[in-house]
Amino acid sequence: MAKNQFLIDLNSLQIKKFRRTFRDRIKRLLSIVATGLVFSVAVMSVAYSIFDSPKEKMLRRELEQYSLQYQVLNDRMQLVSDVLKDLQDRDDNIYRVIFESEPIPSGIRKAGYGGAHRYDQLEGYKNSDIMVSATRQLDEITRQLYVQSVSFDQVYDLARNKEKMLASIPAIQPIHNLDLRRIGSYFGVRTDPFYKVKKFHYGVDFSASVGTEVYATGNGKVIDVSNSSRGYGNTILLDHGYSYQTQYSHLSRFAVKPGQEVKRGQVIGYVGNTGKSSAPHLHYEVHKNGAPVNPIFYFFNDLSPADFEEIIVLSSRASQTMD
Repeated sequence: MAKNQFLIDLNSLQIKKFRRTFRDRIKRLLSIVATGLVFSVAVMSVAYSIFDSPKEKMLRRELEQYSLQYQVLNDRMQLVSDVLKDLQDRDDNIYRVIFESEPIPSGIRKAGYGGAHRYDQLEGYKNSDIMVSATRQLDEITRQLYVQSVSFDQVYDLARNKEKMLASIPAIQPIHNLDLRRIGSYFGVRTDPFYKVKKFHYGVDFSASVGTEVYATGNGKVIDVSNSSRGYGNTILLDHGYSYQTQYSHLSRFAVKPGQEVKRGQVIGYVGNTGKSSAPHLHYEVHKNGAPVNPIFYFFNDLSPADFEEIIVLSSRASQTMD
């Protein structure tokens, strides 16, 4: 119970009991409440400036967790990127080489993904750089995986058609030449027999008597049979598919017609001396992707390793062409 309070009346010098009015009590109560509020706000302000609030602690823990998860995700994407790069290297330098297919250009593998404003929706946030970097890296991996998937589909088709491809690639000499004595001139810079000047010889000249059988060096289709008294003379052109073509020139007769399908070893014509020719012979060319290549590298089906080494040595010697 609250104790009674007394006042001294200075006029009468009497002690009187003090009684507070209701209004005084309200004022005192409000004063106490106000003082408490001010003190509480001051204490909370000081506390929050030094210590985190429960909500801030929770948000800080979430940010730390997100940062950790981002680092884990980034490490995983880097691992995927490294594995993908290894697959790309194997694809270009092993699988496609085996099947004689051109590597995929770097420009296609590294092609951009999306437009210039693809990541605008991620801008304007505190961690925008992290989000944009991770999203861009993921998009690049996705794009490269798609290109690699298409490439493996192509390699699979090449593997499935390997037997057909091996039968089509030029792989034998176009006439019987087991002793290797019939090659009169090789691929490369040689002397012209008529003008006595150096010029590039795009094929191999096989000396042989008129009427000697000429064989298709791989399965293919006859795309041209031409008669001429100039240049390469009577010529047959075969398309073997897989970007290969072969040319047989200076023939005396033909044994095939345009559009005809031929097999490796099949007689397609006979040696002659037509066109610009210094003696009866067969001028033979191999074309890959539309460009002439050295035919001696496509004689592997009927040459031993020793024979191939010998023919390499012979081809390095200076010689005169026969056409």
